[in-house]
Amino acid sequence: MAIDRLREGEPAGAGVDSGDFTLSSDPFALFRVWMAEAEAAEPEDANAMALATADADGLPDVRVVLLKGFDRRGFVFYTNAQSAKGEQLAANPQAALVLHWKSLRRQIRARGSIAPVTPAEADAYFASRHRDSRIGALASQQSRPLADRPTLMAAVAELSAKYENGPVPRPEHWRGFRLDPVRMEFWQNGDYRLHDRVRFTRDGDGWTRARLYP
Repeated sequence: MAIDRLREGEPAGAGVDSGDFTLSSDPFALFRVWMAEAEAAEPEDANAMALATADADGLPDVRVVLLKGFDRRGFVFYTNAQSAKGEQLAANPQAALVLHWKSLRRQIRARGSIAPVTPAEADAYFASRHRDSRIGALASQQSRPLADRPTLMAAVAELSAKYENGPVPRPEHWRGFRLDPVRMEFWQNGDYRLHDRVRFTRDGDGWTRARLYP
């Protein structure tokens, strides 16, 4: 899994206090350091994150998705816009996410508004996926009732034959979304539940920082 770099040439630890992460000044730089350490430590899917949304009535929902990129604009994931989460984001374009790394005893939370990535960004990522995953995205009517698995596999077989000799197009409803954070929190487990926590809150073009009780 390739996570986008913030900027070419930016030092990995810029804005990160090497002795105490709660003194760090830049949440994106701290995220970058923790993400790199998670990719080295977690045995599988270091980029797995819980994504919470709410529908037009305010009823919350949550599921695990994969973080597919981040930069100073926010955190990117992809999904079928006709899925439950896609419909919830259309009705209420705000969300929250959390990444938890058990091996490192750490988690990161973020909340903010949601906006679609550009079609060019979605096209580029879709083209990078395994061909079978692209076929699956075309075949799946995500979140809708399915009579049985053979029905799904028949659709996969039909589309595999249809696009056997050509590129697999990205469905218009298969899109990327970016969460632009207004608040980020970093948590590290401590003995006897005396955890370390720091919260960053967006303040104009910058951030205010507050260390929190466990």
